[in-house]
Amino acid sequence: MTNYKEDNEALEEARRVLLEEGDAVRALTEKLDEDFARAVDAVFSCKGRVIICGMGKSGIVGKKISSTFTSTGTPAVFLHPAEGLHGDLGVITDQDIAIAISYSGETDELLAILPFLKRFGVTIIAICGVRDSTLGRATDMFLNVHVEKEACPLGITPTSSSTATLAMGDALAMALLRKRGFDRNDFAIRHPGGSLGRQLLLRVADLQHKGEALPVIEENRSLREAIFEMSSKRLGMTAVVDSNGKLAGILTDGDLRRILEREDQPLDVVVSEVMTHNPKTIEEDALATEALRRMETYAITSLLSISEDGSPKGVIHIHDILKAGIR
Repeated sequence: MTNYKEDNEALEEARRVLLEEGDAVRALTEKLDEDFARAVDAVFSCKGRVIICGMGKSGIVGKKISSTFTSTGTPAVFLHPAEGLHGDLGVITDQDIAIAISYSGETDELLAILPFLKRFGVTIIAICGVRDSTLGRATDMFLNVHVEKEACPLGITPTSSSTATLAMGDALAMALLRKRGFDRNDFAIRHPGGSLGRQLLLRVADLQHKGEALPVIEENRSLREAIFEMSSKRLGMTAVVDSNGKLAGILTDGDLRRILEREDQPLDVVVSEVMTHNPKTIEEDALATEALRRMETYAITSLLSISEDGSPKGVIHIHDILKAGIR
């Protein structure tokens, strides 16, 4: 049976943790100073990469910060300090800048690589909770993430401090994003496999059916021949062209149903007599999202693209767009 008392206690504990961590993040706004602005300028001017270092929970947070930087226009790489001491320091160049993460500022493995960074003349930014620490004293810029207490009831597990560190990394990344003028198109280029990337990058030319896959019938052909063409290409439509190969119209499954309802001998009807004239078209370089918008506007399921000479070049179907993950 459900113990409602224990459930309520769990909910209350969760609320306490969330509120305390939220308070810790809000308190960071009072700790921001000129070092944050200097850090933004330093990273923005960096000709190399941002090397982010941290151990334990700080390392896990550092990996996320590195990923956020990289995906928003700031090349970054995470360097595990312990691995760095055994050869991976070779990834660092004198063109790079380093962000060292340690709440206490006394993480042995992190402190051990500081002399190497200084030897290379690498600017070091600390994300740290103790200004008067070995790391705090050794770095060029100090981003203060001190919290009054951890959300852990034992006061041991990094909770409020790790959340504050992550938030500070996000603040730095977003400040850089704005300074670079990084926009949705830049984001999409770095996320071609994501939903936003597909919406901003996929064009009609990428999804349309063309060549042998494009259903085409001449306007003087019979409906019987048109049905064969439509069935073989399985797109629920066919482009209709005149004697010069120019687009003259379109014939769809909907047209066929209406013809069958009113004609006594429908299969012998000439296509030009029953096709839809002036079909909706779209440019090949138009975004697939624009094709979807037009389809929804006109309550249709396909759009033709045409060549400069007026001949049909391809067709994009709504199923192609939805299959590509565009909604």
